[in-house]
Amino acid sequence: MVEQSDRAPLLDWEETPRPDPTKAASSQRDSAAVKSSHEAVRSYGRTAVDSTVTCTPKGGTVVRIVEQNPARPLLEPRGHRREHPCYHSRDRKDAHFPVLALRDQWEEKDQIVAVFVVTFDTRSGNMVEWCLPHDVSLDGVEFKSMASGSHRITNDFIYFRKGTYFGLACFANMPVESELERGARMKSVGILSPSYTLLYRYMHFLENQVRHQLKCPGQYSPLEAFYEDKKAVLPQKGNGLVNACPAWSLTNVNRCMHPEMKITHPAGCMSQFIQFFGEHIMVLWKFALLRKRLLIFSPPPIGVVCYRVYCLCCLANISIPGIGVSVPELRPFFYVNIADIPALETELSYVACTTEKIFEEKRELYDVYIDNQNVKTHRSHLQPLLRVNAADKEKYRKLTEQRQMLLYSQEVDADCTSNEEDLFILFFMELNNRIFQTLSEVAGSVDPTLTSEHVRAMGLDPQADHSFLMDLLEVYGMDITLVIDNLCCT
Repeated sequence: MVEQSDRAPLLDWEETPRPDPTKAASSQRDSAAVKSSHEAVRSYGRTAVDSTVTCTPKGGTVVRIVEQNPARPLLEPRGHRREHPCYHSRDRKDAHFPVLALRDQWEEKDQIVAVFVVTFDTRSGNMVEWCLPHDVSLDGVEFKSMASGSHRITNDFIYFRKGTYFGLACFANMPVESELERGARMKSVGILSPSYTLLYRYMHFLENQVRHQLKCPGQYSPLEAFYEDKKAVLPQKGNGLVNACPAWSLTNVNRCMHPEMKITHPAGCMSQFIQFFGEHIMVLWKFALLRKRLLIFSPPPIGVVCYRVYCLCCLANISIPGIGVSVPELRPFFYVNIADIPALETELSYVACTTEKIFEEKRELYDVYIDNQNVKTHRSHLQPLLRVNAADKEKYRKLTEQRQMLLYSQEVDADCTSNEEDLFILFFMELNNRIFQTLSEVAGSVDPTLTSEHVRAMGLDPQADHSFLMDLLEVYGMDITLVIDNLCCT
């Protein structure tokens, strides 16, 4: 039986067709009085790609590719920079923790390294059917872009990593009256880029193209036109590393979280994440802050689980300069399969998701295994962290309370300047900042002793979080004596 994907909906602007230029002036005047600031922010600086495809009787294809953002010129001057809401600069003396107020800048570039079509062949299995450029190495992409078990669902989307690149693929499954295809035709259409910053732009285009490939197999003109328009001009090969966000630089944190990570998910992602895990978010937060290897298992569809990978990475952000320089970065791998085992064996810290149950048996690959809402670890020293203590419940209560206040202000006061994503990111960043600010002050004092009062000031439980604190001091290399109720450990 085929199940419908439960993927989160796309952003509204991705579905909005480009307005007719001849009607733009009058429509703008008519709607100026009723447009909210939220709509303006939501559409600012964003571009979606759409296409109109017609299959001709002779097998030809007529293609029209449109960039959907009337506020943005079709071609921008070289070096043009756009802005994004971000945090206060850390040189603000009156800001103890960062708040959303100023705008960071980054340069938008289309950097599509490859575009490809993957198909399921009843004799050969998953295979790359077509790609551009023709000489690009796509080994393993046929399995990354079509998750194991996808034959049970009608559609899905997948984020993944391929070497130094990130990918996004859209999958679709269509019933056909063909014995050769065993009654079903399955394909994925995807792209590769040096970063996943702007992959979200092309979700709608990829969804249209995979449906087109199912109905008109072998007609690649839209994809050829897309690649010629968006292909990247890359620098010489570097060290092959995919860099996460350095914790010591607030500017880089801003660039990673706003927009690099934030815009890769649809509205409601954080809300769904909070509702799904509930109080156990605080358990996941501790593991993320300790830079553990986190693996999420879920049957297809895997797209919404890729968003959980992103949300987990958001838990570990720290904006205090100098903190976390020596600890491994929490790398988002997104979807992984058995072909990724050699890569995962070398990783010290990562977050990934999979549809393959066999990973549960390979304990050497992960520290924490998350199956649905069940969080578990085979590491004995980490098992005390699985329990939700009173301090965790209090932090979760505050998070829930802030969410409710935000929702109330949006509904009653029509406050559209804030959203749940920003609240979620800032809540955990400020929590992390408070902990490491206290630890840094204690480490730099004449008597580097951490007392129960210090621990409570950090929002932790002196007894229940003792194991977590000991691991935290070890991971971040802090020379502090922990003294709690006559129990002394260093």
